[in-house]
Amino acid sequence: MQNSEVLLDLVKLKMPFGRYKGTILANLPVSYLEWFQRKGFPDGKLGMMLATMFEIKSNGLEYLLDPLRNR
Repeated sequence: MQNSEVLLDLVKLKMPFGRYKGTILANLPVSYLEWFQRKGFPDGKLGMMLATMFEIKSNGLEYLLDPLRNR
């Protein structure tokens, strides 16, 4: 999976379970991502996507997703 595909998926795919079920991954609150970071991200693609979103939000890089949101 290429980086551009990962970033596009972050603004398209929705959380499949839990408190924020149905929320687009890029819109998840940082507190929820921090919780996963402490408890462990799920296996597979979803876990990788959540970990990526955690890094983006933790480092103030959300602006990188803005052009993709408007596609």
